Amino acid sequence: MLVEQIWTGNAWRNFNYLIACSETGEALAVDPLEHQMCYDCAKEKGWEITNIVNTHEHGDHTGGNIALKELSGAKTIMAHEAATNKIPAMNKALRAGDVIKVGKSVELEVLDTPGHTMAHVCLLSRGDASALFSGDTLFNAGAGNCHNGGHPEQLYETFMMQLSKLDSKTLIYPGHDYMVNNLKFTLSIEPDNFQAKKLLKSMEKKESRFIVTDLSTEYEINTFFRLENNEIIEELRKRFSRSEEKITKKEVFLMLRELRNRW
Repeated sequence: MLVEQIWTGNAWRNFNYLIACSETGEALAVDPLEHQMCYDCAKEKGWEITNIVNTHEHGDHTGGNIALKELSGAKTIMAHEAATNKIPAMNKALRAGDVIKVGKSVELEVLDTPGHTMAHVCLLSRGDASALFSGDTLFNAGAGNCHNGGHPEQLYETFMMQLSKLDSKTLIYPGHDYMVNNLKFTLSIEPDNFQAKKLLKSMEKKESRFIVTDLSTEYEINTFFRLENNEIIEELRKRFSRSEEKITKKEVFLMLRELRNRW
C-alpha cells in the first residue's frame, strides 16, 4: 500500500489522502477537499484515481468530490449509508465490515465510528503495516468534537469498543493537523507527561511538523486514551468539583471532551 498525505495548507488545516496499489497504480482519494491538489499529486505519481471516499458528510471533507470525479473519471463516491442524502453525487453506501479494494493489493475495512457525526467511517488497512484513516474521529494527540451532528457518548463508545482494540502499531492518518494544540491541551491537564513535552518541543523546533503517530504513541500522549491516569483524574476533580470516590472512564472522557471544547 502506498499512502500520500496531502497537506492542504487551508484554514481548516485539512489532510487529504491518496491510497494507491503499487501493482496497478490505481488510487483511492480520501476526503479530497482540495481536488486539484489531489489530482495533480496522482498525476505526478503516475496513479489513476478510480474511486473517492468520504469519512463523513461535513463540507470540509466532501467539497472537492464532484470536481475530482470530473477531473479523474472516478467511478464512485462512497460514504456511510446514513450520509446518503447529505453528500451530493454519493453513489455507494458503506456499512461496517465492508471492504474497499484498491487495485490488486490494497484492502481497507470499513469501521462504523459514530461520535464526531453519526455518519462517520474510519478505514482500516490490514497488511504489512496496519493503518487507520481516521477522519475527524481520532486526531494525533486528540479526538474529534461533536458539535455538528455528533454525540460525545457515542465518541466514547467508538474509542473504547473499537479504537482501543486495534493493534498498537496501527499508524494514524487523521483528517486535520491539530497536533501542536492537542499536545498543549494534554499538558494543560497532565503537565508531567514526559512524552508529550518531548514531542511538542521537537515539533516546535521544526519547520515541517507533520509526523505520523501510531496507537502506542497515542496511548502515551492522547488524554482521550489515558482515562485511568491519576494525574488527569485529580485535575478533573479540581476543575469540575468532583468529590466522589470513583469516577468512571466514561465520565473522564466526557469531562475531557467538554474541556477541549472550550480550550
